[in-house]
Amino acid sequence: MVFEKIRASLTKLGVLTARPAAFVVFVLYGIAWIALGNGLEWHPLAALATWGMTLVIQRAEHRDTQAIHAKLDELLKATRRASDDLMDIDDKDAEDVERERRKVQRHR
Repeated sequence: MVFEKIRASLTKLGVLTARPAAFVVFVLYGIAWIALGNGLEWHPLAALATWGMTLVIQRAEHRDTQAIHAKLDELLKATRRASDDLMDIDDKDAEDVERERRKVQRHR
C-alpha cells in the first residue's frame, strides 16, 4: 500500500515537471541561486544547465508521449474488437501498465 502511494506520487511528480510552471520554478531558483549563492561560478552554472536541459527533455518526451496516446486512443475507438479497459490505462502506474501489456500480449 505504501509503495503504491510512492509510485503514484513519483508518476505525478514526473508529469508536473513537464508543465510550463516547472520552467518558472527553474528560472526563479536560478536567479536566487546566482544572487544569494555562489554567483556565476562554474559548478552552480553547470548544475543549472543540467537541470534546465533535463526539463527541456522531459517536456519534449511528455509532448511526444501525449501525441502517441491521442493517436492510439483514436485507433482504439475506431477498432471494434479493442477493449475499453485500455482507454484508461494512462491513469495507471508504470507497473500496472506493464501488467496490462503482458496481458494483451498473451491474448494475441
